[in-house]
Amino acid sequence: MKYLRNVATLKLDAERCIGCGVCSTVCPHAVFDIIGKKARIVDKDSCMECGACARNCPACAITVKSGVGCAAGIIAGMLRGTEPACDEGCCG
Repeated sequence: MKYLRNVATLKLDAERCIGCGVCSTVCPHAVFDIIGKKARIVDKDSCMECGACARNCPACAITVKSGVGCAAGIIAGMLRGTEPACDEGCCG
């Protein structure tokens, strides 16, 4: 399942990654892969921002704002017929 393009708050610090593979194991949408003994984000738009990867990363190499991130603002704007706004508290 793909979510909105380029809105996921997911970030990976490749230098901190120890290549354990936990992120790819716990991710329900195959966002990560282990390439050359390091994690890589291979499908960021599939990230649902559940936060399982960040909570389980032993090297603290992953950050993500758990929840729906800016998608909440975009969807709320679509439903209201207004410009997207993060007044839902998703980005603050």
